[in-house]
Amino acid sequence: MEKIILVDENDNETGTEEKIKAHKEARLHRAFSIFIFNSKGKLLIHKRTKTKYHSGGLWTNTCCSHPRPGEATEQAAHRRLKEEMGFDCDLKEIFTFIYKKQFENGLTEHELDHVFLGKCDAEPDPDPEEAEEWKWADTEELKNDMKKNPDKYTYWFRLSLERVLDAFARSG
Repeated sequence: MEKIILVDENDNETGTEEKIKAHKEARLHRAFSIFIFNSKGKLLIHKRTKTKYHSGGLWTNTCCSHPRPGEATEQAAHRRLKEEMGFDCDLKEIFTFIYKKQFENGLTEHELDHVFLGKCDAEPDPDPEEAEEWKWADTEELKNDMKKNPDKYTYWFRLSLERVLDAFARSG
């Protein structure tokens, strides 16, 4: 039974809860989202497997998950990047944000999301239980497609992409 870290709006830990129960009860919890760009400025995105507990079959950022109780968020980000996409690289936290989104299956994501940026040219080797497809996306084409077809993309990805692209542009 996987547990996640419950937090308040200032990211102070308030306890732990079983992951699915926290999503059923819309409890605010700590999460992270990773955005990896290659040397050509393309963003590594993946399509979540259809069997995911929510947002299956949607395109999203490189990797996202939850730290375990007692695990530092950056440490968890490196762990999950290796587990989900088959590589690791330097990561820098660029911002946090809170969002809440209810899904058709009755689950709700209510996350304080730590957003990490990385640069890497590694060839992904994704876990098929996490990602059914992946690609290096041209960011202009991605933004245009996201405007035309928002339902193809995860909610948190749509919320955070512009801020991530601004941070990437400033990072040189």
